[in-house]
Amino acid sequence: MENNHYIKSLLHFSKDQRKGILLLFIIIIGLQVGSYFLDFSNDKKSTPEEQNWLSLQSNIDSLKSEKPQSGYKIYPFNPNFITDFKGYKLGMTVEQIDRLLAFRKQGKFANSPEEFQKVTGISDSLLKAISPYFKFPDWVNKKNFQLANSNKNENKGWVDYSKNKFDKKEKKIVVLDINSASKEDLMKVYGIGDAISDRILKQKEIFGVFVSMEQMNDIWGLSPEVIEKLNQSFKVVNPNPKKININNASIKELGQFPYFKYPISKNIVTYRSMNGDLKIEDLTNIKAFPVDKLKIIALYLEF
Repeated sequence: MENNHYIKSLLHFSKDQRKGILLLFIIIIGLQVGSYFLDFSNDKKSTPEEQNWLSLQSNIDSLKSEKPQSGYKIYPFNPNFITDFKGYKLGMTVEQIDRLLAFRKQGKFANSPEEFQKVTGISDSLLKAISPYFKFPDWVNKKNFQLANSNKNENKGWVDYSKNKFDKKEKKIVVLDINSASKEDLMKVYGIGDAISDRILKQKEIFGVFVSMEQMNDIWGLSPEVIEKLNQSFKVVNPNPKKININNASIKELGQFPYFKYPISKNIVTYRSMNGDLKIEDLTNIKAFPVDKLKIIALYLEF
């Protein structure tokens, strides 16, 4: 009973309170109705100059949409090594890029703008726009030059001077130690840019030193042509690698060597525990051992 009385007292309003509540409802309803009929937007009128700028905005937006690739600067490049991204920026379609990649997987190369167009199927207008930036290896240019001269000789009886005494004046190539090469030295090789030079230096840091130029084959992004250029400019001179004692090293220590992943390291220790100390010829008996790289790996090991 007391609870009921308490609740009723809460719900009982005096005359003045009822008037106040009624007035509050009237104000709320009035504001709701007013919001439908009153315009609260900014009525400030634009100046003639602002109106002129607004009228030009649509033209600016359309120009932006028409040239989404504006500002992309093209540098000389070998068209045989176009990536998906570069091909897209040059204006090639996905199908045209795929044709080039499939052609390259066969170990073939396009050695002229005409051959590149034949492989990819790009339009004459696109070829005309990008072919001035094509940069083929020197031996390709020399081959094309000699072929052109031979055709002229056959047709017009011209003399072929491509193999005269002037060819004997070739620049002397200075061969550097790959382990002493700087980023700038590497980037002097045609086909090696900022990213690939960093990869080479990072790989050398992982191994400590390179023991063979064959290790360039393990660096992602280096094509056979660029590796050939590297071999002309660099060599390995008296490497002194930090060696791993394969008969004492633990699985963890072996696993720190780039050519030994955990399964191989485990197999080495297992074989060693069952057969005693290892000799170099025993490595071929270890499961999953990279036998194709044994000649290189052996230079990093101590028996």
